[in-house]
Amino acid sequence: MTGRQLAPALVEDLVRLREDLHREPELGLDLPRTQAKVLAALDGLPLEITTGTGLSSVTAVLRGGSPDAGGGERPVVLLRADMDALPLTETSGVPYASKTEGRMHACGHDLHTAMLVGAARLLAQDPDTLGGDVVFMFQPGEEGYHGARLMIEEGVLDAAGRRPVAAYAVHVASSMLPPGWLLTRKGPLLAGGDVLRVTVRGRGGHDSQPHLLKDPVPAACEMTLALQTYASRGFDPFDPVLLSVGSIHAGTSANIIPDEAELKIGVRTFGPDAKAKVIDGVTRVLEGVAAAHGVTVTVDHTMDYPVTVVDPAEADFAAGTVEKVLGPGRLIWAPNTLSPSEDFSFVLGEVPGAMLFLGACPPDRDPGTASFNHSPDAVFGNEVLGDGARLLAALAEERLATAG
Repeated sequence: MTGRQLAPALVEDLVRLREDLHREPELGLDLPRTQAKVLAALDGLPLEITTGTGLSSVTAVLRGGSPDAGGGERPVVLLRADMDALPLTETSGVPYASKTEGRMHACGHDLHTAMLVGAARLLAQDPDTLGGDVVFMFQPGEEGYHGARLMIEEGVLDAAGRRPVAAYAVHVASSMLPPGWLLTRKGPLLAGGDVLRVTVRGRGGHDSQPHLLKDPVPAACEMTLALQTYASRGFDPFDPVLLSVGSIHAGTSANIIPDEAELKIGVRTFGPDAKAKVIDGVTRVLEGVAAAHGVTVTVDHTMDYPVTVVDPAEADFAAGTVEKVLGPGRLIWAPNTLSPSEDFSFVLGEVPGAMLFLGACPPDRDPGTASFNHSPDAVFGNEVLGDGARLLAALAEERLATAG
């Protein structure tokens, strides 16, 4: 595998695909145009392709060589790319910027999709040399919609007829890492992520008579401040909790006290004990503030992503593959768990595997100061598409070769 290279024409195809995806970003679980682009890019390859029923997923299975001489079943490796965008208006200024206001590929999922297409084309050039089968998982709804969990429920882990022996994903970063460098970690790599939608209900009316009403706005403001104190004082600083009120909304006019106010709270934790404690604690804090103001509060748990845990043996294998394919000195071991969250955690909860971050800061920018993922001006360079595709293909082929 290490001697197999991407032809220049294939790299050009991947760049075109990536930029085409970037121009037409789609959100959530329903990505019809994205799905159509992926299917067109895979057309003609010797793949068994299925699409999702409840979401616009694409699952493609590449059958490898014959079973081994002992008659055992072929092993399976899964490679995953997410495809959805974010609800942001792009300000990057790139010539292939989003054509849709309020939607942007600000997390690099367009690169992930193109790299996985590249890996499929590489491996499909000579599938008989593979020691087993490869499942290509093109996933919608990573950004808070539980797309990986839904694909698991629809059978992606059994698409080849047997469970994978390992699963891998590569995630680009628009800053933090030098271009082309990779990062991973043994054990917990990424925090667990939760989103709570909080509704504060009072009784609204004319702002000239606040004493006759139950104003939810000051209650919501006090809740925001109380939560910050709770997060900083309620947890061990060596097992931290990150808690952010990312959205507050209430009312329509300055002279109308509204009936309701809404908070959206992001929570990141680094272990199951802290996760359970913070959800319970947040609810108690909110209910206490609500009672003091004479209003009511409901808490809906709208996103629940586990900690992303990398199997130590798979981390070592991935590091060795990086060195074989891309050369020595390209991988950094993260000393601590990182605070972003990922729903590839659902896959790694079922199958041992690894996730790696790939630096995709453009060569003309400083990765130390460039905007990070989820920023409206984040820019990801096409230069890493070839390395990402080769690495994904090599992870599958090399792992299949050792699975017997």
